[in-house]
Amino acid sequence: QVQLVESGGGLVQPGGSLRLSCAVSDDIFRTSTMAWYRQVPLKAREMVARITTGAIRYYVDSVKGRFTISRDAAKSSVDLQMNNLKTEDTGVYFCNTVPAVLITSREYWGKGTQVTVSS
Repeated sequence: QVQLVESGGGLVQPGGSLRLSCAVSDDIFRTSTMAWYRQVPLKAREMVARITTGAIRYYVDSVKGRFTISRDAAKSSVDLQMNNLKTEDTGVYFCNTVPAVLITSREYWGKGTQVTVSS
């Protein structure tokens, strides 16, 4: 059974920090590049950070220097540490593989976790 369970979102003021966490199925975690994606209304879902099984990281320009992605093999989890948050970071955050997990040829996504950056 596929498990992608995101947690850690919330409401934070600009300049604040949040740490997101994602519990992942063991079999998926061990063999996959993992990523955090962000969804905002009326826009396509965007990958903001990814990490390979060898811990090579990639970040979209808008979050470089502020976000850090990490993976924990012991826990089969992927975290996203978000510092110096900006209002434009607001959105629903999802974790998934790269490319996304497919079940019967359709992408599978968890419920995501809402991040709201507002004063």
